[in-house]
Amino acid sequence: MSVRISVPRESTAGERRVALVPEVVRALVKAGASVSVETGAGVPAGFPDDGYREAGATIEANRATLFGSAHAVLKVQPPTPDEVGPMGPGTVVVALMNASRNLDRVAKMRDARVTAFALELLPRITRAQSMDVLSSQATVAGYRATLIGAGLCPKFLPMLTTAAGTIRPAKVLVLGAGVAGLMAIATARRLGALVEGYDVRRAAGEQVRSLGAKFLELAINAEGAGGYARELTDAEKQQEAAMVAKAVAEADIVITTAAIPGRKAPILVREEMVAAMRPGAVIVDLAAETGGNCVLTRPGEEVVVHGVTISGPLNVPSQLPFHASQMFAKNLQSFLTLLLTKEGTLVTDYSDEILAASLLTADGTVRHRPTADLIAAGGA
Repeated sequence: MSVRISVPRESTAGERRVALVPEVVRALVKAGASVSVETGAGVPAGFPDDGYREAGATIEANRATLFGSAHAVLKVQPPTPDEVGPMGPGTVVVALMNASRNLDRVAKMRDARVTAFALELLPRITRAQSMDVLSSQATVAGYRATLIGAGLCPKFLPMLTTAAGTIRPAKVLVLGAGVAGLMAIATARRLGALVEGYDVRRAAGEQVRSLGAKFLELAINAEGAGGYARELTDAEKQQEAAMVAKAVAEADIVITTAAIPGRKAPILVREEMVAAMRPGAVIVDLAAETGGNCVLTRPGEEVVVHGVTISGPLNVPSQLPFHASQMFAKNLQSFLTLLLTKEGTLVTDYSDEILAASLLTADGTVRHRPTADLIAAGGA
């Protein structure tokens, strides 16, 4: 019997992405899978039901049937308790779970004996690159952040020579040169701005310079495990702050992207740094969902403090849902190659290092130890 895959419409407020797009559905159906898509699931992202029908999917209006009949449920956001309810034991759910912020949902999946895979837990290894939704969605976020900054900035980004005189280019500073930061830098450069990038990892300097931006140098190497930055010491933080403060004061647009997995975002921009910025300057804080890199950021809001506009957008990839969904779906397609056997059934052995690392719940237990500890501490 072929595996039955269900794709619901996202129920999280403001979420416009969809887990699968027709192109990927067509490939899965060709491989022998049966795919059901909830009515209107792709509409917010620009994928109407007819496209899924033409790809071989069944359009299902009844959510209880959609979840209850599935062998595997593919989502962008973690399933709600109401969505987990109809699922049978052993149903596989794949999504961005954000487990530490959704402990109640993890506990619900555990109690329902659902097998859940958290895409944010994928290991940063070469073999998992094609499945890396964090990177694909960070690409979208970095691009969008630059457009947000350009829209709020009262200046042209490129240099212009006009009959009214020469317009000097705007100066953009990007703090954090991971995937989102590098995409923000590349986009700002395409728009003609003067761009500076900074990251505590010296190795990021080569990538920043390759995009035509200036890399702010500091004699600190904070390369950590898994390609992430380690936390700085107090002395290093003081050195960093002095250099960053000068660069922030000179920038027209500051885009912050620094994050530490599973922890509150580090503060890079303090209030006195904001006060030193030019009137009309803009800060776009991509770390708003985990508290923000700017101490004045209000997640989900746009505020003006000391004459500076501070934007704390949430779920930024959802603002470009068409291409964000395309990339997400391609990542899922790659991940499914590990979950499906050659006969088109679901694997039951999760010893593969990628599956083992991303396994969140199975057989009534929470398999991800940090999440299990958080749930135990909360008594759930």
